Amino acid sequence: MKTKVYNWQGKEVSELELADAVFNVPVKRSVVHEVFVAQMNNQREPWADTKNRGEVRGGGKKPWQQKGTGRARHGSIRSPIWKGGGVAFGPLTDRNYKTKINKETRRLATRMCLTDKAKSGALWVVDNFVTNEPKTKLFASFLKALPAKQKSFLVLTAGKDESMLRMTKNIQRVTTRRAEDVNVMDLLNKQAVIVSADGAKKMEELLKK
Repeated sequence: MKTKVYNWQGKEVSELELADAVFNVPVKRSVVHEVFVAQMNNQREPWADTKNRGEVRGGGKKPWQQKGTGRARHGSIRSPIWKGGGVAFGPLTDRNYKTKINKETRRLATRMCLTDKAKSGALWVVDNFVTNEPKTKLFASFLKALPAKQKSFLVLTAGKDESMLRMTKNIQRVTTRRAEDVNVMDLLNKQAVIVSADGAKKMEELLKK
């Protein structure tokens, strides 16, 4: 499929042929959802931690004798049924939320997200990100000139681009990533994608495998 290519002034300068194998594939929500949930789980860190009856301080002595008091039998004041006692089956920090997802499924879901962006008019290709003045003001004016209705953007560069990182770090709702690191979570969290022509080719090389 073909898409328009824009310059820093937000004007159309040419067209770029995008690979159908990456930007024009059937979209299945179930596959995208599976990968998105796996990525969310893999970022999750267990922080809640509780102590069981063996870890709570105190309670070594039997509260009262087994028989003859008329009260219920108890062996420790740190039993889970006592106030201040241990917690039965509580959360622990050693819980593992990691979810395995195979590489082909992850790449397939990424291709589906890119296809959705391309078909919905949320994929913007720029001829290059080279500029003599890597300033936030320049990129902000570029966003205003670009005929895009979206409000949040994922900027993808071919390799690490220090100039682009410097230009976009202070702009809200704009995140910059390497095209090689494109993933489902970033694509779903932003309304549109801005990518350089070289970055688009990098993604094609990576995702065709």
